[in-house]
Amino acid sequence: MCGSHSHIFSQSPVTTVSIHLPEWINERVNWQRPLTSDQEKMVLTLTLAQENVRRKTGGPFASIIVHRQSGLLLSVGVNQVVPQNNSTLHGEVLAIMFGEQRLQQFSLGLAEEYELFTSCEPCAMCMGAVLWSGVKRLVCAATGDDARAIGFDEGPVFESSYDYLQNAGVQVQRQLLQAEGRAVLESYVANGGQLYNGAD
Repeated sequence: MCGSHSHIFSQSPVTTVSIHLPEWINERVNWQRPLTSDQEKMVLTLTLAQENVRRKTGGPFASIIVHRQSGLLLSVGVNQVVPQNNSTLHGEVLAIMFGEQRLQQFSLGLAEEYELFTSCEPCAMCMGAVLWSGVKRLVCAATGDDARAIGFDEGPVFESSYDYLQNAGVQVQRQLLQAEGRAVLESYVANGGQLYNGAD
């Protein structure tokens, strides 16, 4: 066994994982104020992504989940891959996790309708998470090409992936405030942000 890793296997295995959002989230989120327009929802999403970059608390991605009828926020997520040493902690996944925990149900589509706004089109993992989450609508800002342009590998996501979502009952809207979403990605690189693709 490689010497650099042998000490890990002499320790007890991990059987519990703790996941949290950065402490600043509640400074930037008003949980009681309804969000009445798509523009307003995406502005909040992009604000959270940019704040994550500015504070150096994670990657340049954020998502929010909103109750479709009331406009109230159910949950938010900002990328936590590097700070919490977990490659699955993308913004969409965190928003879904916290939303389902808040409702205490395994799907967001069991009784009410929820929509997920994300600062960038989902990677392959998050595309699956969106499908299985039960949300009824997905709205994206930056494109997968925008993410690839700064060095992220979004995995096998195709136009047919979006068709699959729509055929499964998830409405999809893309490129809402795309330029603003792309600017968040570019600011991450300009700010010295770490690329954390699996092969790196």
